[in-house]
Amino acid sequence: MWKNHPKGLAVLFFTEMWERFGYYTMLSLLTLYMDEHFHLSKPVIGQVYGIFLALSYFTPILGGFVADKWLGYSKSIILGAVLMGLGYVMLTVDNLYFFYLALLVVVFGSCFLKPNISTMLGNLYSEGDSKKDSGYQIFYMGINIGAFFAPLVAAYMRSHFGWSYAFIAASLGMVVSLGIFIIFSKYLTMVAATGKTAQANTAQLTQSQEKNGIMSLFIIYGIVIIFWLAFYQNGLTLTFWARDNTNTTLKPELFQAVNPFFIVVFTPILVWVWSLLRNKNKEPSTPSKLAFGMLLTALAFSIMTGAALSGGDTGKTSILWLVTTYAVITLAEICLSPMGLSLANKLSPPRMRGLMMGCWFAATAIGKYLSGFLGGYWEAMPHSRFFGILVVLSIIAFILMLFAKNKINSALNERAKA
Repeated sequence: MWKNHPKGLAVLFFTEMWERFGYYTMLSLLTLYMDEHFHLSKPVIGQVYGIFLALSYFTPILGGFVADKWLGYSKSIILGAVLMGLGYVMLTVDNLYFFYLALLVVVFGSCFLKPNISTMLGNLYSEGDSKKDSGYQIFYMGINIGAFFAPLVAAYMRSHFGWSYAFIAASLGMVVSLGIFIIFSKYLTMVAATGKTAQANTAQLTQSQEKNGIMSLFIIYGIVIIFWLAFYQNGLTLTFWARDNTNTTLKPELFQAVNPFFIVVFTPILVWVWSLLRNKNKEPSTPSKLAFGMLLTALAFSIMTGAALSGGDTGKTSILWLVTTYAVITLAEICLSPMGLSLANKLSPPRMRGLMMGCWFAATAIGKYLSGFLGGYWEAMPHSRFFGILVVLSIIAFILMLFAKNKINSALNERAKA
């Protein structure tokens, strides 16, 4: 799987793996911490959860812009890692206002780290390199190895030592992440350039090519908002479903390990399948993969609608409903998220790759905020109706992607010829 990929991929893989371990250790406890420790109401929890996720993924526009213009990618990543680790330590203070301040510090850390590590990854590959999609999928697997172990550690630390020690574990993950990035930075020297330097080393695009690429990206950003709105119910309503509507004695935060587990299992298989199809000139285009991902999203929440109608609206159901849903939504995520990151790098003008990668995370932010907004209605309607809304929205996004894929493929072909 790693064959013929640059060594810098491994550095970024493990840097991001440990960064995501820290982040998801915190995130797997966030709604439960607000509910069980601070005793906030469900609508307030939904709003805080949505706003936090939105800011964490909207502010990377600023972080990408600052890196492009002044700070550079490496320094931005280091600054972001330090701030995120500090924020996790601050969560150990038992004060609601300090809790909100800690979340804000984590937001600013994400602002500088998220867009620039993804941009640096894309810059490891030359323009038109067919291995770039696979590189992002491997990188994405690293994200989810960290995300898989995070809730397991979080649940153990919370049960045996308390909330504060779980947040300290998240901070230690950031220490390891930062150490890996700094120690092995020699493998990243050539891709640590700012956008201005990168532009000088790549083919120049016409104004029309830049415009078509940017317009295609904003079409993609609009469609994936709906995916993230649906997907990030995993940390909110699906967590409450696991606790209140599933026949199990498992702690609800443990279910958040199911999605990254499936990503680690499914990603090598999909990388192999895409490679096999590529060798036969039958690999679907990247936009087609995104469309298929939205169709799978609709299927996943159709399963949850069935679970609710079979008893979950008023009582508890089999654990298999939830696990099956996570398996399907995971396949959707692999088709959508790493492919979207790859497209953001491929279609962005070199002089503004950090900024356009930030816009990808901003679209993610909007979806995450809307996930919290919609989650606030969890107790206001039957669960079957709640999941049904997600099915309809996902089908609409699938149809829109089908209409847009020719335009996006055209922009990709222009970039390949540049």
